[in-house]
Amino acid sequence: MSGNDIKENEQTLNREDTQEHLPNIRRLNRAELGGVMAALGEPAYRASQLHRWLYSHQALDFDAMSTFGRKLRQRLASEWSIRPASLAGSKSEIVDEGSTAPLSTAKFLIQLEDGELVESVLIPSEERMTACISSQVGCPLRCVFCATGQMGFRRNLAASEITDQVFLLNSEAMKRHGRGLSNIVFMGMGEPLLNLENVTESIATLTEKDYRFSISEKKITISTVGLPAEMDRIARSGLKTKLAISLHSADQSVRERMMPVAIDITLDNLAEAISSYNARTGSPVTLVYMLLEGVNDSPEEARKLVRFAKRVLCKINLIDYNSIVNLKFRPGCGSSKTMFIQRLLDAGLLVTVRKSQGAAINAACGQLATRQAR
Repeated sequence: MSGNDIKENEQTLNREDTQEHLPNIRRLNRAELGGVMAALGEPAYRASQLHRWLYSHQALDFDAMSTFGRKLRQRLASEWSIRPASLAGSKSEIVDEGSTAPLSTAKFLIQLEDGELVESVLIPSEERMTACISSQVGCPLRCVFCATGQMGFRRNLAASEITDQVFLLNSEAMKRHGRGLSNIVFMGMGEPLLNLENVTESIATLTEKDYRFSISEKKITISTVGLPAEMDRIARSGLKTKLAISLHSADQSVRERMMPVAIDITLDNLAEAISSYNARTGSPVTLVYMLLEGVNDSPEEARKLVRFAKRVLCKINLIDYNSIVNLKFRPGCGSSKTMFIQRLLDAGLLVTVRKSQGAAINAACGQLATRQAR
């Protein structure tokens, strides 16, 4: 190795070491990027250019930002770093005697810049390619059937950490299946409405029409336990995303035992919030109902669900419980499930039954929890 090569390697290592100690510019939102450019004496449009470089081009080095002059690139590099989330591991469902199915569900462990970990899931099908995205590290709501809820809450994700999950899974979808994402669901770790500012910021980035990755708002679903004030904020914002409500019981006492948040948000509160959302957006919500044997799968529970659903504009999505270590629940059995579905259909409700995806690799609904938390 020549002396010049050694010098260049030393400069690279020094630059990388310096970058690790600089604040990460990807943690800033659009308004804050504007503040950075204003502090540097740059015109307002430079912030839009910077956002495009970070999230459309996904630049990892300020030197790549060719629309900026050399002095501006150097100034940015001296004050900021660019450190996106990274892929720390993955696991795919294995079927058919040891072979990986072409459309098998895959779970990804995503490492954030501070070392925290979240899980995201890629769910392929013939019709769509769906990314299930996390919005928090852990979850504060502690629903008794959910592994994430047993982790406790560590922190909210920044908007960039949400978009990074999408970018990473889109890349994996292209590698594995030759096509990118068609749908995004905020159904991973955490309660999205408790991190609504960063969730909406990430959606604004992911739906930019002329960015390299762009998806329609109508292809995005936000799943929530049903927080009335935040649901109202979404309705008033003009977002065209879909809304899914984790109901799981239309009996107040049963729902309180399953979901502690229901103590403060009663079914009447929830129905009022959904009706207000319906009226303002003109859109239905999806009531997500996880069937648990002996808990919420009785004829009486079906009757109460019918009565609740008739109060709002909705469709019902029945899902199976997915076994979780240390949580002693069982999915609704065949006969009770059939009865439950039929009672809903007989009442004229729109019902879909979601096939469980990823249960074998702890990637299904309610199963996401990082290895340390498990």
